[in-house]
Amino acid sequence: MEKEVRVATVDAYKTKSGNTRFVLRDDEGNEYTTFKEEIAHQAVAAEGKRARIEYHEQQRGQFTNVYLDKVEPFEGEDVDGEGAKEAGWEAAVEAAPWLLGTSKPSDAVPAEELFEKLKPFQEKVAEDIRRNGEE
Repeated sequence: MEKEVRVATVDAYKTKSGNTRFVLRDDEGNEYTTFKEEIAHQAVAAEGKRARIEYHEQQRGQFTNVYLDKVEPFEGEDVDGEGAKEAGWEAAVEAAPWLLGTSKPSDAVPAEELFEKLKPFQEKVAEDIRRNGEE
């Protein structure tokens, strides 16, 4: 089967047998599994972007396993515009405790002060994404 998705995350898990199971989650919460590193690399390259995936389902008892067969990021995905800004804000919010100097401030941080700390970091991350690490 084939589907167009936005790849939200790609995670790796060690199995009891010592293999690595890779799980791609799309922005709708669907999960697709692969044990193949090549497919996992394709999935990681598409993280945060829209991609065309190929997968198949396999019934095992009362469970249906969904196996990932291929991941192709869309060419020309907009990383110059809103995608870069959004990713910049996500990074800034995650880095907020370090940018503020504490993860548990004793008093609430005023919105304007928080914005002044996060905005320059967000802009640097977005610019780096737009440049695509060309430096």
